[in-house]
Amino acid sequence: MKKNASDSQPLPAAERPDRREAEDAIRTILRWTGENPERDGLIETPSRVVRAFEEYFRGYAEDPEAILQKTFEEIEGYDEMIALRGIRFESHCEHHMAPIIGHAWVGYIPNGRVVGISKLARIVDVYAKRLQIQEKMTAQIANAIQTVLEPQGVGVVIKAEHHCMTTRGIHKPGTDLVTSRMLGVFRDDPKTRQEFLSMVD
Repeated sequence: MKKNASDSQPLPAAERPDRREAEDAIRTILRWTGENPERDGLIETPSRVVRAFEEYFRGYAEDPEAILQKTFEEIEGYDEMIALRGIRFESHCEHHMAPIIGHAWVGYIPNGRVVGISKLARIVDVYAKRLQIQEKMTAQIANAIQTVLEPQGVGVVIKAEHHCMTTRGIHKPGTDLVTSRMLGVFRDDPKTRQEFLSMVD
């Protein structure tokens, strides 16, 4: 079945090429650059690249909502903001497959239950380890937390450098892109939004 162009769900495993096909694709790219994939220095490069890609894009094999399922309700009525700041991530842009290196700030106000803080970092990583545009990644993180935890609100801010414009194309190193997604009280209450934004470096 043909996928809708806007469908961001991972491709089912049964529809994915196998490892040998992936390595053959890398050999093709090497030949296209003018290299000889059979020379000593490149003979193992296709398998190395495929292993690296497995690491870069491991987020396709993880379910972000499942990560957030284990929560804690013994919080003594805690209903103030929880924020995890400066979560470093590495991603790749879906337009050039060039690196995106940045940090995420994730905050929420619980509604009777909280999640372990490491899970917030894992949610960032799950979406980062997919081909991305930063705007979509920001929304995905916030939406997943809102859907599973049903808090009073969620705020996500991401700052990142995109190598598709710093090491190629327009060549503007030192620039970063800032995106945000505010849901619930983070969107509706200016004081809550400002409190969260004041925590962002």
